[in-house]
Amino acid sequence: MKILETERLLLRHLSVDDAAFMLELMNEPSYIRFIGDRKIRTLEGATVSITNGPIASYAKNGFGLYLVELKETGESIGICGLIKRDTLENVDIGYAFLPKFWLKGYAIESAMAVKDYARNVLGLKRMVGIADPENAGSIRVLEKIGMKFEKMIRLSEDDIDLKLFSLDL
Repeated sequence: MKILETERLLLRHLSVDDAAFMLELMNEPSYIRFIGDRKIRTLEGATVSITNGPIASYAKNGFGLYLVELKETGESIGICGLIKRDTLENVDIGYAFLPKFWLKGYAIESAMAVKDYARNVLGLKRMVGIADPENAGSIRVLEKIGMKFEKMIRLSEDDIDLKLFSLDL
């Protein structure tokens, strides 16, 4: 189901048919380093992750992470969307792209569309974003969509310190 369209991108609901792409994305060294090792190494594991993550979020919250595709070719290049974490008061914008699609403006383009969707369709009043302090690319995306650094946080006791950015919508 298509959710958003930008000049170059389509954002749609993830489905179990996207398991091979998600398996590839979640095992990228950059994903493991900056987002975390989800320990998903099989198509079956990726299918369960999609079902229990984004698909469950669509049903419970009315939003979630979306697959980002190139409009011109239909190629899957990343994910971008909204996450409601138990450990954060506000909805969090999240994104991850295959490295070969970095530095082309896709993360900013999709994140801007998701920000506008959060404000104009979902009616959210505030949105946050979290980033590993060493992930300069992710921090740059948050800043480019208008978010400001607020404070350092930990999502759990055994987690690293993360930068929390916020934006009133």
